[in-house]
Amino acid sequence: MLSTINKLKRPIVAVFSGAFATLGFAPYNIWPATILALICLLLVLHRQTAKDAAMLGLLWGLGHFGTGIAWVYEVIYHFGGLPLPVGLSLIGLLIFYLSLYPSLFAYVLRRFPHLPDTLSLLIFAPALWLVVDWLRGWILTGFPWLWPGYSQIDSPLASLAPLLGVQGITLAMMLIAGACVLLITQKRAVFLAPIVVVIVGAFGLGKVEWVAPVTEKPVKIAMIQGNIPQKLKWLPSQRWPTLLSYQDMTRQNWDADIVIWPEAAIPALERDVPDFLSRIDAAARYNNTALVTGVLDQHKDGRYFNNVVTLGSNGTTSYAYPAKEVYSKHHLLVFGEFVPFEEWLRPLAPFFNLAMSSFTPGEYIQPNLNAAGYKLATALCYEILFHQQVRANIHEDTDFILTLSNDAWFGKSIGPHQHLEIARMRALENGKPVLRATNTGLTAAIDYKGNIQEEIPQFEKTFLRADVLTTKGETPYTRIGEWPLNIWVALCMGIVLLSTMKRRNKDKAGQQ
Repeated sequence: MLSTINKLKRPIVAVFSGAFATLGFAPYNIWPATILALICLLLVLHRQTAKDAAMLGLLWGLGHFGTGIAWVYEVIYHFGGLPLPVGLSLIGLLIFYLSLYPSLFAYVLRRFPHLPDTLSLLIFAPALWLVVDWLRGWILTGFPWLWPGYSQIDSPLASLAPLLGVQGITLAMMLIAGACVLLITQKRAVFLAPIVVVIVGAFGLGKVEWVAPVTEKPVKIAMIQGNIPQKLKWLPSQRWPTLLSYQDMTRQNWDADIVIWPEAAIPALERDVPDFLSRIDAAARYNNTALVTGVLDQHKDGRYFNNVVTLGSNGTTSYAYPAKEVYSKHHLLVFGEFVPFEEWLRPLAPFFNLAMSSFTPGEYIQPNLNAAGYKLATALCYEILFHQQVRANIHEDTDFILTLSNDAWFGKSIGPHQHLEIARMRALENGKPVLRATNTGLTAAIDYKGNIQEEIPQFEKTFLRADVLTTKGETPYTRIGEWPLNIWVALCMGIVLLSTMKRRNKDKAGQQ
């Protein structure tokens, strides 16, 4: 097979296999596609120089991110106020930047050509991929979108998530990919062993119940999907029609234990609508219900915050501004909620001066919100990507993971589907149900195994009702996080370092 992938064909295979990887993610959900794409990547890198490998890795990334995150252009096109060539250039730069990471992986992998193929593909490559993924999730506040593990939410490998998290799944995928390449290149049946071990292990873990559902009392949840067009959301003339729309739909759901509105559902600062919030609070208390909503606010010192507050049955006596039960978004979206180097960038184009793009972050760890006596670990919109932050805010008595979002920015693209897929992974990792309320969809109740229990269509003004079970106990991932993976990566890198040192000592001895 390798003989057919000559120097001219390798770049083509790299681009198309990178694009093929996107089919593993929502909304396509063809999970074997991403594993096959990783196999192709390792194949085209096989026996290449570091320089050639870097270019092939870049091409793989361009194919993958060019198809997987091009939907970000929806924001630039509709709200950026930029000429078409400039807008296309910006999205091109983003895709190129993300493609540098698989390029870095490929370059470093082939910088050690002396490593035996077995060591390179089964030890070094999986560990190196995790390190590069970690860098992508950290540099410039991080963009851990399209980590390979997310593509397996509906595959047998998903059972690894409660034990090792999403990156444990990525590790398993890379081990399978490396073993497949060894099978193809060396044609030795022994390399079936890693594949069998991973698959059998995954099926075995799938039978383990890490947490226990509380079946005695399902929690009655209502989530309101307002479907407010983003272009109208902040118009002063639309403030009260929007508020009354949410109020009317909520009135039909006061029998729920918890009613949830999406991110920034209230098109005003909290300080500007205390009377409205007081009336909603009183109605919720009268019905023994808690209401959760996203609302922005500005403190007296001028700082803006993207908040979630609970009203009604929330452990306090009554609402008074500012809300006592409040969560402030910590992980802000670059350019959307804060602008780096803003003194230089803001004057350049409207895209760098979007409304509400100067927020202040809340604390990394914040108390769970109280809603009708239930504890909600909150992640606002983009924050649901950051698995360690979500995990850090889950306690033994946490009942739900709450994520509010406004994916109206991304229209009918594949972005909201990928966003929902990520939320499903957080549920599976931590054994906690996820309540996901959005403005235009996809609004969904996700059970503690990561399955969608109830979902309502996009772009409809409606509400979701679901009876959701809470859980007792913690998954191993919730208790210890990624320490097993960190130790494994450190051991692998140590093995590679020792092998390199031995090779150098041997070369020196041969020259004497």
